[in-house]
Order: sequence, then C-alpha cells, then structure tokens
Amino acid sequence: MIALGRRIGGGLAAAALAVTLGVAPASAATDPTPSPVPSSVDPVRDAQYWLADYGIEDAWRTTRGAGVRIAVIDTGIGRGPVEFQGAVVAGTDVSGIGSADGRTPIGAVDGNHGSWVASLAAARGTGPGTGMIGVAPEAELMAVSVGFGSAATVPFVEQIAEAIRWSVDNGADVINMSLTTNTPDWDPSWDDAFLYAFENDVVVVVAAGNRGSGTTAVGAPATIPGVLTVGGVDPRGRASVEASTQGITIGVAAPSERLLGVSADGRVVVWDGTSGAAPIVAGVAALVRAAHPDLDAANVINRIVSTARPVAGAEQPVDPLYGRGLVDAAAAVRADVPAVTANPMGSLSEWIRLYRRADSGPAPSVPSEPVEIEPLPPADAAGRAVSPLLPTGETILYGTLPLTLLTTTAILFTLGVTAAVRRIRLASRTPSR
Repeated sequence: MIALGRRIGGGLAAAALAVTLGVAPASAATDPTPSPVPSSVDPVRDAQYWLADYGIEDAWRTTRGAGVRIAVIDTGIGRGPVEFQGAVVAGTDVSGIGSADGRTPIGAVDGNHGSWVASLAAARGTGPGTGMIGVAPEAELMAVSVGFGSAATVPFVEQIAEAIRWSVDNGADVINMSLTTNTPDWDPSWDDAFLYAFENDVVVVVAAGNRGSGTTAVGAPATIPGVLTVGGVDPRGRASVEASTQGITIGVAAPSERLLGVSADGRVVVWDGTSGAAPIVAGVAALVRAAHPDLDAANVINRIVSTARPVAGAEQPVDPLYGRGLVDAAAAVRADVPAVTANPMGSLSEWIRLYRRADSGPAPSVPSEPVEIEPLPPADAAGRAVSPLLPTGETILYGTLPLTLLTTTAILFTLGVTAAVRRIRLASRTPSR
C-alpha cells in the first residue's frame, strides 16, 4: 500500500506527500513455500493459495477475463517480465517523470509496486501451470504510472484525476488503485474525476490501507462513495493486524499476507498489504464483467459484495474489518444474484449534492403573488407657517384655558379659606367687662 501522508493543517492539494510502502520487506521467492513440494508442482504457482481458497480456479471454468481491461494506476508496470507479455495493451504517464507508455517504474523505493499489483490482477504465468498467474489471466492491463513525493512534477491530486480520465477514455472496464491518502476527505477536483468513471460504467477498486504503514482507518479514495474498498486478511481468513485497516466503507476482504508479486526485473517476491488484496478483487471484477458483459458497474459490484462469504463473529451486514465478507470469485461469477438499480457502495453524486452545497449556485427564487395594498389617506394640507412662540388655537383650547380656570379656582378657594379663618378668630374673642 502506498500511503500519502499530509501535513496537519494543510490542504491535500498543497500537501507535502510523504511516501511509505506499506508492505513487509519483499524477499526473493524462488522457493516461497517452507514445506517441500513434488517436483511436478511449480513452487511459485503452488504458493498462490488464494487461487483455490477464494474460488478463483473454480471461476476459471467459466471465464478467465478475456475482453476486459484493467487500468492499474500505480508506479508503472515493468516491461521485462515474461508474465506481462501480451498483457499490457496501453499505458501513459501522468507524473511528468515516467515514460509515455507507463512502463518505466517510478520511485527508488516503490518502483516495483505497480508491477506487483498488476501481476496479482492479470499476470500470464511463465508456461502451462508455472509462474505467477493473475486472477484474470486473460484480461488486458493498462499501465498508468503516477509519481509520489517531491520527485513528481505534477501535484498528486492532479495526477490521480488525470489518470482516471485517461483510463476511462482508453477503454478501462475496471480501475485498480492501491494507494491511500491517510485522510478521509479528498480534494474537490476528485469529485468530477470519479464521477466521470462512474458515469462511464467503470468499476473502481481501491485498497483500504494498512496499519503497518500508519493507516488506522480507511482514507480517500477508499472513503469515496461508489468505489469498492477492499480490506485484507491473513492466509487463515482472519483480519490482518498489520496488512489491513478498518472502516465502514470496506466492501469485501481478500488476502493481504504472504502474497506473491512479479517485480519489474522479473524477480518474484513475497509481500503483504491491501495493495495486493485490491488487485485480487479487481481481477474478480474482470471475471464477472467477462462472464456477464451485459451488467453495469453497479451490478458487477453488487455480485461481488452480495456473494462474499460471511466471517464467523463479524458484524452483519457490514463489518468494519471484513465488509460483507471474504470475496468468492466462483459465486460472484455464477451465483443467481438479483439485479439492483443502485451501486451498493453508495452514490458519489448524491454525496456531492449533500455535502458540497457551498459550491452550488444560489437557489432559484420563487415569485410571489402580488398583494393589493389599500391607498393611504390624503395628507393634511400644510398650514401657514407661524412662530412657535405665538399661541395657536390648540394651545389656547388645551393649554391656556384649562390652566386659567385651574388657577382662578385655586385663588378663590384660598381667599374663601382665609375669610373663614378670620371670622372664626373674631367670633372666639370675648369682650372685657
């Protein structure tokens, strides 16, 4: 899993991208199995336990993926390995540092990553019953090379958007993206790119990420509605501790430990990571598309998730570690699955409608019915201008007259009281005898 860390507080488009390859150190796999095997059995082919355990060999009785194109958006697919001869039919570079055909490995550390991913999806083997073989060994591969870190001359978000558009325009039926940004949100420019893939009936498969490389929960593009996110399990079918992560957007789980991969120089290595689980499921999607060419992308994804084998003890219907369960290629290809009208992994267009409201235009105004308003009464005629110091009729009527009456009454009352007092005093005096 290629993990892209971003600086805290920085937007994804302007982030400094720190690249880590989330796999166990790859080792040469000239004898990848610890136990001895009969000389008639190829050790490389025998080490691919997922072919039998996940119904892939059984599905080959129906189809091997002929006529389906898988775009691998990664670090490039090597030119030299015999396992890729006749498999890679188109390619491009969107990083600005690769070759025009997408076949030059990009990155000193993770240059082989794209070849490992592609070999799990559609490697051809080295002969009948020998060498590394992919899940859909007759499907066609498209090499879309991207660059990570400061070496790339094009911003990462722009590379991914361009890679998706190129893949769609050049006939991809399935797109595999074994990378994560380690953050749940994504640059708005990805809205249009992923919508372009969905609207053109392309199945997009992405890796969930790995705890071993610091991804504790799924990040974009695994959080984008509509993509088929793949978690990882160990050879026993239990959730991988280091080579997987968790999240409610995981659709299915597939092997992510003790995987094989063909390097750009032809060496076969053993590696871990949901980077390998994703192309296994992308290969299954190619098998389904080949077996059911009339199905749209939503129904291809539905067949994969609805036929997945439930895991004992896992949450139902969706588990944060396993999604709907372990992928079953044979069931996905041959089971009787009712058709659906919507992608079971969600709708990106609906998500945009709900959560990108700030970017939408103003809501149309609804015209209101005209309201009749009664005319105002005519204004009073303007009077002749007078000095505010001179009395008016209103001031005389409501001010001067009441005040005069009140004052007169008070004066008369006072005079009456004074006269009465005098009479009382005079009457109380007795003449001297």
